[in-house]
Amino acid sequence: MNKRSPETTLIRDSGRGNEAAILNAALQAYGEKGFNGASMRDVARGANTSLSNLYNYFPSKSHLLAELLRRANSELLARTTAAIEAAGDDPVAKLRDAVKAYVGFVVDHQTAALVAISEVRYLTGEERSRVVDARDRTQSLFEQIVADGARTGVFATPYPKDAARSIVSLCSAISTWYRPGGRLSKKTLGEQHARYALALLEAPLTP
Repeated sequence: MNKRSPETTLIRDSGRGNEAAILNAALQAYGEKGFNGASMRDVARGANTSLSNLYNYFPSKSHLLAELLRRANSELLARTTAAIEAAGDDPVAKLRDAVKAYVGFVVDHQTAALVAISEVRYLTGEERSRVVDARDRTQSLFEQIVADGARTGVFATPYPKDAARSIVSLCSAISTWYRPGGRLSKKTLGEQHARYALALLEAPLTP
């Protein structure tokens, strides 16, 4: 797995020692080498800290991965929730802005988005459950919008829950192929995917 692009820093310094540097180094290592290929020594080297100090913060690679995905899910959820709340009551506007927010997150944090869909399989037990639950909260936002629109006749799809899941998958998959500097800007990519989502829901494609 290769790191795809320069992008917005996911973990910012909160004054908790080397934690932010460690998490960002872990994200880079997992993005470049995958969970299995990256070592705790790689992370310590990337964070410019000692291996023993790294273990003071995180006891294992899986703990690091779980915390990274928790942070990523938290930011994605916050962005999407804010976009939906600002869109008003119209399901079409809510869906369009939710998709744009999701796409914006993927473009800004492509490595984190890619790690989230490709490396979560390495988590087990309570760590995996917490990450999956957090991811499901974001999906539930889309499910609620689609359900409301289907109930009121704005969305004609007979498969609202399946359609919502497909929209989330469509957005997250951008992390696997997006290239910065290509023909699609973040704005254009968001608008296109909002249109794709509304077409999937058999909704009016108003500007």
